[in-house]
Amino acid sequence: MTRRLPLFPLGTVLFPGLVLPLNVFEPRYRALVEDLVAAGGEEPRGFGVVAIRAGHEVGADNVHAMHDVGCVAQLREVTELDDGRYEIVTVGTSRFRVTGIDDAAGTPYLTALVEPYGQDPALEEDAAADPAAEVLAASVRERFARYRENLDIGGTEAPEDPSVLSYLVAAAMVLETRDRQRLLEEPDTRSRLRSELDLLKRELLLVEALGAVPATELPAFPATFN
Repeated sequence: MTRRLPLFPLGTVLFPGLVLPLNVFEPRYRALVEDLVAAGGEEPRGFGVVAIRAGHEVGADNVHAMHDVGCVAQLREVTELDDGRYEIVTVGTSRFRVTGIDDAAGTPYLTALVEPYGQDPALEEDAAADPAAEVLAASVRERFARYRENLDIGGTEAPEDPSVLSYLVAAAMVLETRDRQRLLEEPDTRSRLRSELDLLKRELLLVEALGAVPATELPAFPATFN
């Protein structure tokens, strides 16, 4: 089922269940927030976050290309600042695929035509009842604990639910955008956990065997999952 969805291209990947705070200062995205607030309860107050494939976040004609699979960011909190900026808190919900851009939308921000990608996490196959997913989740949990220990990333215990675990690990690992995007696009929990096992094996080899630490800023942990 195709529907229209405002887009907010970013240099990051949003996963279902993860919280994403944003400082909104560009006029077109301030207009987006205002439109969502004005809609009230008549429509779901959300927009699509898609990772930028080429270009950058800020400025005119900043985005040259973007990935076509993204995640809906549901608006949870909005604070308007004295200078007109907005501080907002969103949470990822369901995944979608962009099928086209609605050029007739008449909005300063992009409005896309999208269709569901995979299933809403709440409607996914119950991975907790899937023995294969449970086995994969146990291995991911063990490797992820070693990974966090080596990189000195604190936090609470990894969740037991395989689906929740798969999205949390995808968000918390230090990865390039292309790797995060690949995890977002995995069709189901088992596929995502298998890919994470490979990525954790790769990263642990770098850290433990070569003594290398990723040359990038570590993500805040624990990533908030609601």
